[in-house]
Amino acid sequence: MLKEVLLGVLTGAVALTIGILLGHFAIDKGSSVPDWVRDASRDVDESIIEKFLAELDTNQLRENLRELTKVPHMATTPGDEATVDFMLKRWQDPNTGLDSAWRENYKVYLSFPNKTSPNKVSVVDPANTVQFTAREREKVYKPDQEDPEVVQPYAAYSPAGNVKGKLVYANQGKMSDYELLNRTLDLTGTIAITRYGGEGRSKKAINAAKFGIVGVLVYTEPYDMNDGLVSESETYPHSWYLPPSGVERGSYNIDFGDLLTPYLAAKDDTYRIPKEDITGIPPIPAQPIGFEDAERLICELDGDDAPNEWQGSLNCTYKLGGPGFKSTSTFNNSNVHLDIYNTERLEYSANVMGIIRGSVEPDRYVIYGNHRDSWVHGAIDPSSGTAVMLEITRVLGKMVKEGKWRPRRSIIFGSWGAEEFGLIGSAEYTEEYFSKLSERTVAYINVDISVFANATLRASASPAAQSVIFTASKQVKAPGTTTTVYENWKQYSNRTSPNYGIIPNVGFLTGAGSDYAAFMHYLGITSMDISYFYDRSKTRARIYPAYHTAYDTFDYASTYIDPGFTSHQAVARTAGNVLVRLADSLLLPFNCSDYAESLDQYLGQAVTAFEEKLAAKGISMEPLKKAVQLFRDTAAKLDRLIRDSDLAKETPLKVRQMNDQLMLLDRAFLDPLAFPEQYGFRYEAVLLKHPATNDRSLMNLNRHPPNHSPFVHVMSHLFAITCNAVWHHTGM
Repeated sequence: MLKEVLLGVLTGAVALTIGILLGHFAIDKGSSVPDWVRDASRDVDESIIEKFLAELDTNQLRENLRELTKVPHMATTPGDEATVDFMLKRWQDPNTGLDSAWRENYKVYLSFPNKTSPNKVSVVDPANTVQFTAREREKVYKPDQEDPEVVQPYAAYSPAGNVKGKLVYANQGKMSDYELLNRTLDLTGTIAITRYGGEGRSKKAINAAKFGIVGVLVYTEPYDMNDGLVSESETYPHSWYLPPSGVERGSYNIDFGDLLTPYLAAKDDTYRIPKEDITGIPPIPAQPIGFEDAERLICELDGDDAPNEWQGSLNCTYKLGGPGFKSTSTFNNSNVHLDIYNTERLEYSANVMGIIRGSVEPDRYVIYGNHRDSWVHGAIDPSSGTAVMLEITRVLGKMVKEGKWRPRRSIIFGSWGAEEFGLIGSAEYTEEYFSKLSERTVAYINVDISVFANATLRASASPAAQSVIFTASKQVKAPGTTTTVYENWKQYSNRTSPNYGIIPNVGFLTGAGSDYAAFMHYLGITSMDISYFYDRSKTRARIYPAYHTAYDTFDYASTYIDPGFTSHQAVARTAGNVLVRLADSLLLPFNCSDYAESLDQYLGQAVTAFEEKLAAKGISMEPLKKAVQLFRDTAAKLDRLIRDSDLAKETPLKVRQMNDQLMLLDRAFLDPLAFPEQYGFRYEAVLLKHPATNDRSLMNLNRHPPNHSPFVHVMSHLFAITCNAVWHHTGM
């Protein structure tokens, strides 16, 4: 296979060179210039971008969302299959569709509740009398919640089991929370109730099991999500806040991708590891509940008062538990029972793929994606993003069908399946096409939740992509203002750049929060995630309050999130503008100096956090400082080379060479040994961005000789990777 790839690349290069020579010597001086010569030197057409932006329509966005949210569409259910058909119909439309569209199936390992034996949470006294039972389903306020396909709230990948024990309150389920409890309480055989936030879903249970806890409940704390509001009259359907019975569903696993086929695409004949070898899922039963049920349990607890930072907005002082309930409670001496009947099985999940083929460089891909599946109706997550993607493809598809435009590079659209179970569709796609995507992909644009709220743009990206996002956002008017998306964004979130002054703050793509993970962390493809967000000064909500509940519906989105769909339009215009520029620009709109500036920023944070402690162990950060300086100097050299080049007069091979240097910048930071214990994480620049990652290694300094410390291993990797990136760019 490798021989075929190399032969294909060599053949293509020879053919391109011959074509250039023939074009130069064989064309008569008086003849017109062939179309392919003009195409090869064509740059992005600003008039095309203007027409594209003008065509993106709020009414179309509204109708897209209405259609996508008619029924619940959890992965592999009939509702999901209906959305597959809808996507294919739109992308195969003869007037507004793409060049081609198809489905790709994967056989993946999923977890579901048992429809005939619902999960139960109850309080049972010593006489085996049930004192209290938590809701099995959320309260109905609108017809959407009555749909029989609304899945019961559950913790996907929680094991089945029937456990009971005295209740304790464990805050966010972090290791430090359990350690605090363990100082004064015997946690063996208890049930812990925790709140969302602070720690991953699965880790709340994994951490608990280390202390002998046998089951975990998780609820949404109204202080964290509802700005303290708890009554029905103050929550949906009267506002955007979560009703008391609302329950956040979710996948309780750490690794992304199909859990039985790590690093292999989950096809019918793929080798699957034994289920017993899966890591990162709860070893004990877990179940999410609403805060109205959490209040009944927490407010009856005995024991010491919980620390101030553990308190919340329920109508009581939170206590740690005796373990168990106070003697004056009707629940005195009672146990909490968890009866979990989840089942796991292999199901076929589909990605829906579409392509607009490039006219000049069809073997270079710009990929735009979002997942399709939801936990229930999923109006905001993910259908707000899918509505935007469908409108972008409608406008671009129409331009292609009418012969008005075709991109320089190929554009691939991906509607990923089973994302809610752990980014499965996108991860399987990157595993199946690992080599081709690694060699040919220019960038990945992710628009999952396109509109959290309607205040400002929010973007996270590789530092190299900052400039193209800024360029695009300066051309789009911010909804409800007289200024641009860029200027509005700068008002809400900004930083001071040594090169540009005050600019909007672009976040870094850490973790595995959405489908960018496999592209950024596994393949090292320059990636970005774009959305509209809320004003952080006006709410503490950690995310929009109806997240992963039965209340995330078209009514919720169109009433409280984006009534005029103007924020959807602003995201479509910004992300679509970025897409066209990446697909059409003669020179890729990436900036190496922006990357160097970010490395400087990350290095400064690491130096502040660790240099003194490392020096006490005889470990110097000077080699890393020199590597970053060398990268900065080399980036400036490349920028000068690009600035001084007349690209329209350069040979296509020279432009292609420059573009490949830019395209492969993030790949230069890949290291397969960067995170050996974490699936899919090979992108090492994240170590500098988040010193906390290094902190775990730093804590081991006292347990290892200085030259053998895990932190030294991290530092040496960072030095090598940064030097590798420099070498990559001095090869111009």
